[in-house]
Amino acid sequence: MAAFPHSPNSSFRRLRGQHSPAEFAALVRRAAREIGETVSCDARYIGRVESGEIRCPNYAYERVFLHMFPGRTLADLGFSPREAVRGRSAQRARTAPSGSDHPTHRSKESDVLRRAFMAGGSATVAAATLSLTLLGDSRRIPSRAGEAEAAAVEDAVRQIRLLDDRHGADSLYRRAAQPLRTAYALLDAGATRQSTEDRLHAGAGELAVSVGWLAHDSGRFEDARSHYAEALATARVSGDAGLEAHAFSNMAFLARDRGRPRESVRAAQAGRLAARSLGSPRLLSLLALREAGGWSGMSDRKSCEEALTRAHTEFGRGPSGADPEWMSFFGEAELESLESRCWADLGEHARAARHARRAADLQDPHFARNVALYTAELADDLARAGAPDEAAWAGGRVLDLLEEVRSTRIQSMLAGTAAVLVPHQRSPRVGAFLTRHARA
Repeated sequence: MAAFPHSPNSSFRRLRGQHSPAEFAALVRRAAREIGETVSCDARYIGRVESGEIRCPNYAYERVFLHMFPGRTLADLGFSPREAVRGRSAQRARTAPSGSDHPTHRSKESDVLRRAFMAGGSATVAAATLSLTLLGDSRRIPSRAGEAEAAAVEDAVRQIRLLDDRHGADSLYRRAAQPLRTAYALLDAGATRQSTEDRLHAGAGELAVSVGWLAHDSGRFEDARSHYAEALATARVSGDAGLEAHAFSNMAFLARDRGRPRESVRAAQAGRLAARSLGSPRLLSLLALREAGGWSGMSDRKSCEEALTRAHTEFGRGPSGADPEWMSFFGEAELESLESRCWADLGEHARAARHARRAADLQDPHFARNVALYTAELADDLARAGAPDEAAWAGGRVLDLLEEVRSTRIQSMLAGTAAVLVPHQRSPRVGAFLTRHARA
């Protein structure tokens, strides 16, 4: 059944002010520490609140928000009463106000974009609608792009990432190509001012990386390589070191998945050079993990361990205001997952399973795709470590998650696990998993 559109939380957006979503998420985490709460707030969570997907926060977030904005109620922050959210019916969801009567052109664009991206069970209508949102009623590229067009491209990047977290890439990729073409057409048209053109370069480049990731996760490796190269070219033309580091990070990841570990190492090292002046230890940590993955693919244990040590050292320096918004996915869970893959490459599957289990346990449930990915990694590691019953249990959990998530990458990984488990099919648990996997 298609999901119903959400009304954007404009009140909360106003409270964020000039802070980026990542900067505001850092303020939320700091406020939580002040009152002894623990929340996993990141830019994606802020995006979910502002899009209206989160109509009322859980109790931990409620305490934090009320601490941050003393004297205000949840209603003042743009949230619905808890009892109304719990008792919401499908009919009420259908008739919820769309927000289309906002007075400014920018507000209309943002509302249409967000509602389009959140509509539809497969979420593909969203990306298809983006190009019309960017072009306006005339459906033509403007002679010069303005702030509204730049903001729409930026919003598109955020919404694609949000939907990928929840649903995986397979249902999004086919419809994402047109918005990307539109973004580059806007860039070719030029902008009304230099600051807007800079935003368009950064936004189009990040959109190219995002669409490249959708292709990557869908198993369309050549398409992914093309999109990543496009993002890298955009970064080089505009002198955007952050975008360049992002493109190289994804290119290193892709090269590893394509069985080109030496290329993966080179791309990760190039990304590190681009990132060295950005002041983000977390970005350097991720790039070190990408490099470690390349070394493990070449069975170079010493170089892999050295890169892992650098990754942990940089990660231990903590988050920074310079951390790119796209890195909101990179926490301890992702670190554990990437290290798990290194040990698996080196043939230490029991050790890899320990890291994969920790990754799955640490992951925030709203990152449904990553929960499925880490659990699939765990299942494969357990199967290869000689624990078939545990592997079958983890594989069954992945099948549960794949009812919501569509990812060719995860499905391929699970198919490999099933093949490893075939010799153990006489075990009732393994047999049940293999039967269910075959049906799926």
